[in-house]
Amino acid sequence: MMSIAGRLSQLLRITRPIQTTSRLVSSSMTIDGNTILAESLKKQGVEYVFGIVGIPVIELSMAFQSAGLKYIGMRNEQAAAYAAQAIGYLTGTPGVCLAVSGPGLLHCIGGMANAQVNCWPLLVIAGSCPEDHEGIGGFQEWPQVEASRPYCKYAGRPPSARLIPLHVERAVRLASAGRPGVSYLDMPGTLLTAEVDEDKVPMDFYHADPVQLAHPSPVQVEKAAELLASARRPLIVVGKGAAYARAEAAVNQLVGDTKIPVLPTPMGKGVVPDSSPYVVSSARTTALLHADVVLLLGARLNWMLHFGQPPRYAPDVKIIQVDISPEEFHNSVKSEVAVHSDIKPFVEALSQKLAQKKVTLQPSSNDWWQQLKKKQDTNVAFVEAQANQKTVPLNYYAVFKTVQANIPANSIVVSEGANTMDIGRGILLNDLPRHRLDAGTFGTMGVGPGFAIAAAMWCRDYAPGKRVVCVEGDSAFGFSGMEIETMFRYKLPVIIVIVNNNGIYSGFDKETMESIQSSGDVTQCTPPTSLSTEVRYEKMMEMFGETGHFCRTVEEIQAALKHAATVTDRPTIINIAINPQSSRKPQDFNWLTESKL
Repeated sequence: MMSIAGRLSQLLRITRPIQTTSRLVSSSMTIDGNTILAESLKKQGVEYVFGIVGIPVIELSMAFQSAGLKYIGMRNEQAAAYAAQAIGYLTGTPGVCLAVSGPGLLHCIGGMANAQVNCWPLLVIAGSCPEDHEGIGGFQEWPQVEASRPYCKYAGRPPSARLIPLHVERAVRLASAGRPGVSYLDMPGTLLTAEVDEDKVPMDFYHADPVQLAHPSPVQVEKAAELLASARRPLIVVGKGAAYARAEAAVNQLVGDTKIPVLPTPMGKGVVPDSSPYVVSSARTTALLHADVVLLLGARLNWMLHFGQPPRYAPDVKIIQVDISPEEFHNSVKSEVAVHSDIKPFVEALSQKLAQKKVTLQPSSNDWWQQLKKKQDTNVAFVEAQANQKTVPLNYYAVFKTVQANIPANSIVVSEGANTMDIGRGILLNDLPRHRLDAGTFGTMGVGPGFAIAAAMWCRDYAPGKRVVCVEGDSAFGFSGMEIETMFRYKLPVIIVIVNNNGIYSGFDKETMESIQSSGDVTQCTPPTSLSTEVRYEKMMEMFGETGHFCRTVEEIQAALKHAATVTDRPTIINIAINPQSSRKPQDFNWLTESKL
C-alpha cells in the first residue's frame, strides 16, 4: 500500500521519493536540506510549527514530523503566524510559522509585524523559488528576504544546505535574546532538496548555551530605591515584558512587602493577581494622573500608556524605566532612572534595598491609597450596576459578569474586538501570568483564533485540564473565523464566546438597519461601522455535526457555558446577541489621548 507521503509525491509530480525516517539517507550517507532544517530546529529546542503547506515545503513539513516537531496545519498563513508567536510568548521558545513562497509569505507579513511590535519570539520559514529560476519569472518568485527585513530582527537565506544549522541557531537566538522579535529564514526549493555528506553538516557545533539574564547596575538599583522611598504617590506599572520574563514571584514579593499600588497593562494582567488588593486597575485614570513616581516593569511608554506625558500624567512625574533593551530608554519622556536589566534580577535587588529602607505603604491610612480607593469604589459601583442589568438585549457588563462567573477557574482568556476587549479586560480577571492574550501593542484584529489554538496546544501539553476561552467581537471573529476547522481537526476544546452587537464599535437592530438601507443605494447609506444583524455564527458548528449556542439572556449564557465546560475534544461557539448600542462608561481620557506638550 502506498504511503500518504508517496501519494502526495505522486499527486504533485515530485519525482524525488519521500522517506519518513528521521534521516533521509542514501547509500552514500547523504542528508538533504529538509532533514537538516528539521533536525536543526529540534536541536535548538523548537517544539511547535504552525503553517500551510504547498510547493516547495510539503516534504519539509513531513521532515518536521519525522524529527519529532509538532505540526499544526492552519487555514491562513496570517493566523499561523499569530499562533506561532503566541506559543513563543507562552513557552519562551520561538514557534515556527511555515509558509509557501510568494503570496504565502506575504500573508505572514501582518503576523510578523504584530510579533515584532509585540516583542514576541517568532521564526518564519518560507519556501521560495528555486535558485536557478530566479530572475526569469520563476513560480511565485519574490524578493522574500528583502520584503521580510522591515518586520524582523534577522532575515537571511542559508547559502548552502551544509550551513543551514548555523542560520537556524542564529535565527532562534536572535528571536529570543534581548527584546524578543521575529526571524525569517528563506528556503529555496533547490536548497531543501540539495544533498550533502552527512558527516560534513556541523549539526552539533551550532548549539549555543542559553543567554544568561542581564543583571542591573547596583548604582541604578540604589537610585531607584531612593526615588521610590521618597515618593508620596508611587505606582508600579507591570507590562507583558514582566510576564514573558517569568518575574511574577519577584514582583509579588516586591508588592507584598512595599504595598505600592500596581497597575497592569492589558497583557501584564496576572503577574500580580487581578484579585490582589494592591491592583488598582479600576482606578487607572487616577493612578496615572496623580502618581509622582512610576516604576515601569516590562512596559513601554507608548500609546497604551499615553506616552508618559500630560495631560494623562502629572507634569513633574518621575519615571523609573527598567528594560532589557536600552534603545527603549527616554523614547517619549526622559526617565529619571533608566535601568538596563532583565526584570527578575532587578526586582529582586530592588526589594532588598527597599526592605533596608523600610518602605511600606499602609493602605488603611496612607493618603495615596485612600485617594485610589475612593476612585475604585466609584468605578466598581458603576460597573456593578451595569452588570446587574439583565434586561434584554443585554449590555456588555452583564455579559462579561456572567462569563466571568461561569468559565473554568484560571482559564487562559483570549480577547479581541473594540468594546469587547476594552470592557472585558476589567471584568474577565486573570490571577496567573500569561493567561491573557489580546490585540496587544499593535492593536491587531484577527489574532484571536490563532492565539486560542496556540494556547490550547500549550494547555494540552503543559497544563492538561486548563481551558482556553476566546472572547470575540463579531467583527473580530470575521477575520479568522474559519480557524474553527483547525480547532476541530486537532480536537482543541476552545470555548469561543462571540459578543454580537451587529457592528464595529456599535451596530443597529434589524428594523433600524432595514429602514436605513431602504433609503437609497446600499453602498451609500449603509453605515461603515455596521454589520449584518444577528448573524448566527454558532451555526458554523453544524458544519462539523455539532450544535452551537445562541443566547439572549443571562440564563442562556449560564447554561451554554456550563455545557461548554464539559466538552473536552472539540471547540464550542456561544453567540451572544447584545444591545447594538451598548458601550463602555464615559472615559476621562481615551486610549489615544494626545500629548498637550
